[in-house]
Amino acid sequence: MKKYLLLFSLMAIVNIAFGSHLEPALAEKDSIIVEFGKSGKVVLIVDNKEDFERLKSMDINQIVKELDLQLNEETGELTVVEIKNKSGNKEIVRVREDGPETEVSIGRVKVIVDESGGNTKVKVETTEKKRKDPPFRTYFNLDLGINTYLTENGNFPSSSEAHSTKGWGSWNVGLNWMASQKIAKGFYWDFGLGVQWYNFKFENRDFQAVRGDETIEFLQRTDVNGIKSKISASYLTAQTLLKLDFGKMNDNGKRGLRVGAGPYMGYRLGGGSKFVYRELDGGGRRKSKQNTGVYLNNFRYGVRGEVGVGRFNFFTTYDLNTLFQDGVSPELNPITFGVIF
Repeated sequence: MKKYLLLFSLMAIVNIAFGSHLEPALAEKDSIIVEFGKSGKVVLIVDNKEDFERLKSMDINQIVKELDLQLNEETGELTVVEIKNKSGNKEIVRVREDGPETEVSIGRVKVIVDESGGNTKVKVETTEKKRKDPPFRTYFNLDLGINTYLTENGNFPSSSEAHSTKGWGSWNVGLNWMASQKIAKGFYWDFGLGVQWYNFKFENRDFQAVRGDETIEFLQRTDVNGIKSKISASYLTAQTLLKLDFGKMNDNGKRGLRVGAGPYMGYRLGGGSKFVYRELDGGGRRKSKQNTGVYLNNFRYGVRGEVGVGRFNFFTTYDLNTLFQDGVSPELNPITFGVIF
């Protein structure tokens, strides 16, 4: 029963893999049939004189070597035949026997016949097609993260300080156009340009960042009810990273760990502060904007790190220079944590 099932399964697989346009065998060719053992048989078909002369000079061991039919002693897998389709791609039919279970595979299709029970079970499986890893490609990604900063002591600002940030609302949004150059298997050099928007939303919403004579001043507004207060800036940024993809190194696709790190540098496009408030006696929301961008650093530079597993990718950036210009207090180094889409 197993032989018939395997025969029909194999015919179906070949038909799926190569369509119904299989060329018929040419019967009018010289053939040599060598029988050995109880049921062993080797059929050689020769259709020209040159091949026949070459066949005469070969021994049986050389013929077997050229057939390249090798049995894997560990898995018990035997290569039965190699088929070439019209496009020139080769598909190999393999058979593996493990007790009552026999497995026939060709390309991405696999037929498993299990006769361990009272009834014979046949299962057909397909594997994912392996995607080619191009040596060079371009892509677009989106960064979405949360901003904060570190003080000159390397600590996060305490909630009692006027410039302490609130996580929800201190958004970092980045649009990046990138290129990736493959250096070796699983090793890449990525580089590109992008635009980043920084928002630092103050936890103490009654403080407004205003432009002083020579510095940024955080003014506590007791004359109104503060609703929202923040500083924002935008930068045109160039970045480059070296990346390692352990999944591709081990032929596991996206199931492996991915890490990357590299420097970046940006030029400021704009910036300022925004204070949203309501009068003490009620009324609608009002906005007050200040041109505090003159005290923001025109250039920013730092390091970026990335880590990914499966379909999820995360990033972090740290500015090596301060958010505000030299001599302008407070001295704050922005740091960002986020997700890459």
